[in-house]
Amino acid sequence: MATNLSRRSNGYTKLEIEDPEETKHRLAQFLIYKVLQQAADSSPRRRKRSWLRIRMCRLKIRIGKRMKKLRKGIVLSIGAAKGGAQKQVISHMKTWKRLFGLV
Repeated sequence: MATNLSRRSNGYTKLEIEDPEETKHRLAQFLIYKVLQQAADSSPRRRKRSWLRIRMCRLKIRIGKRMKKLRKGIVLSIGAAKGGAQKQVISHMKTWKRLFGLV
């Protein structure tokens, strides 16, 4: 029994000679796996974002929201001013028509 254990731990099995095409195939599979692993590791969404970049992004969003509100306010005020100016022009034209009897 003791001889069996010593034979197993120190014994080596003879390997069969591998087919060269199978060796090339296994090497190709390994290289494909390696390239895919590198592509997955270097993808931008896997990168850890720095705290400065995150803060800048949040600041841009905050500024963007404020600019959007300001632009909407300006557009509304201009639209109201145009409407008010247009009404004044129309009322003046009506009074001129009445004065000069163009109607």
